[in-house]
Amino acid sequence: MGAWYWIGVSAGLGAAAGVLVAGLAARTAWIAAAVAAAIGAGIGFALGSWQPGSLGDVAAAAAGGLLAALGAAVIVTGALRRGGTRGGTAILVAGAALVVAGLAWVPALGYVEALALPAFAGRLRRRQPERYAGLRTLAK
Repeated sequence: MGAWYWIGVSAGLGAAAGVLVAGLAARTAWIAAAVAAAIGAGIGFALGSWQPGSLGDVAAAAAGGLLAALGAAVIVTGALRRGGTRGGTAILVAGAALVVAGLAWVPALGYVEALALPAFAGRLRRRQPERYAGLRTLAK
């Protein structure tokens, strides 16, 4: 396998780290994204020192962690707003992070994961219904 494979693996593992961090720190999306980018850079540095890819691994993993954390934070905050518990949501998101990490080893799928997670979250955000006062306005 060439360097392109390992850069994709780095991006996918960074995305998995982003999903995991977003599940653990749901309310603070930007802090979770910064922590996920740092963890992703660490993963990329570790893979870059072991396999070919070097700075491409670091950049791809950091970008994957950042994008995935921002994307997963939308989903996690939506689940918590709709009545999900913190612990249950964190466990389910951790399971999803394991799946994302496993899929990162499929050639070229790591690139897709890093880009698809925020796109999916943006699509979910657009589909949310608008908030309205409903019958609460009649009670006044």
